[in-house]
Amino acid sequence: MMFRGVTKVTLDAKGRLAIPTRYREKLISRCDGQTVVTVDRDYCLLIYPYPDWEEIERKLIRLPSLNKQARRLQRLMVGYATEIELDGNGRILISKELREFADIERHAILIGQGKKFELWDDQAWSEKRDSWLNMDDENDLSGELDTISL
Repeated sequence: MMFRGVTKVTLDAKGRLAIPTRYREKLISRCDGQTVVTVDRDYCLLIYPYPDWEEIERKLIRLPSLNKQARRLQRLMVGYATEIELDGNGRILISKELREFADIERHAILIGQGKKFELWDDQAWSEKRDSWLNMDDENDLSGELDTISL
């Protein structure tokens, strides 16, 4: 099951986000509508089907607790992780804390990223996307990326 594509979405006054119809059946069959939403270092939100989050969480918890970067990542990703179930209308309720972290008020962009989604404030997404597109880092590809033909 892969999530892909970019969709403009709107949160209602309570912070509810309607998951696009094309993803709902996948979420219901994969995890009975059980998701986990957490934060990302790029100030967006990550939405995982519950079983996929459990795998990520196990990896995060196993990181060495004396490593400062590992502790930071654990504090952010595990600390903000919130279990959210799709309601009868295919919506998830994004908490105020999560919305504030990503500066999402009403208009947002939902981006399929394989096994998860990213949820961005629409303006923040446009700015980040444009800055990434304008980066001149073609000579900085790592070895793994060198082998991919697009």
